[in-house]
Amino acid sequence: MGRCGLSSKELSRVEVMGRVKAGSLRLQEAAELLGLSYRQAKQVWARYRGGGAKALQHGNCGRVSNRAHPEEFRQAVLVQVGRRYADFGPTLAAEHLEEEDGLQVAAETLRRWMKAAGLWRRQRARKPYRQRRMRKPHFGELVQLDASFHPWLEDRAANGCLMHMVDDATGTVLCQFSAGETTWAAAHLLRAWIERYGVPRALYTDWKNVYVRLPNVQERLRGEAAVTQFGQMCAKLGIRIIAASSPQAKGRGWSACTVPIRTGWSRSCGWPQSATMTMPMLICRSITSPSTIATTRDRRPLKPTIIGNVPRRDN
Repeated sequence: MGRCGLSSKELSRVEVMGRVKAGSLRLQEAAELLGLSYRQAKQVWARYRGGGAKALQHGNCGRVSNRAHPEEFRQAVLVQVGRRYADFGPTLAAEHLEEEDGLQVAAETLRRWMKAAGLWRRQRARKPYRQRRMRKPHFGELVQLDASFHPWLEDRAANGCLMHMVDDATGTVLCQFSAGETTWAAAHLLRAWIERYGVPRALYTDWKNVYVRLPNVQERLRGEAAVTQFGQMCAKLGIRIIAASSPQAKGRGWSACTVPIRTGWSRSCGWPQSATMTMPMLICRSITSPSTIATTRDRRPLKPTIIGNVPRRDN
């Protein structure tokens, strides 16, 4: 059975015709409001005067469709679904009903019947919910480390690897070219960061085996943690490595780094035609101005101190 109430179009006509009846609107103006001709508006007005709002409702409202299945057939299908195909979806159940029971019904029709009878509930496979992480409050608490292979030098050289580090609190960026995303390329960039800004508290990386790896069989038997060579270097410096669990988690780093570099930096650097990716080029940029950092209490950079020969940030 179809709808029984008035549609939005019919409710609009009832409201306009009510204004015509009250004398606040002429029929010609009502026709313009409803998008009808004057002749059509007169027909609507005649129906409204004769039967009120109910007369403006479509004549087929509340009537059973001429192509509807008999109620006995509907009950027989639902009984069979509940008895044999209770754990089936509507599409699969419709196929088995036709092949094994001789009951032919469209999958969408069976879906509506099963939902109305409580035999099936729509279960959409939702993507895992990821809440946007807030930035760290201080400079050096968390630094994202990643690499990207791209034709950075356009047609002057082959594709190269751009290693980059981005501070999570301020957006400060330090980049360096290398032949690939290797342990020594990451260590070289980390050393440049330490010499310039101090030792960070934590690095946010992906699951590439340069940074983290899964334990092998011997390590699992001995109960030892799997540590890469780069991880051993970071452990000696007291740097914690945090592996991102999804690509979306590292999007902030690339949005702060690669878009400005790709759009306005490679053409204006003026490198010679013989430039190669082994050139130790460094790019430093701060997304947040120093004045903004100094006046924002929760993003104030930590004061650097010296521990031995390595500059380090205070707690």
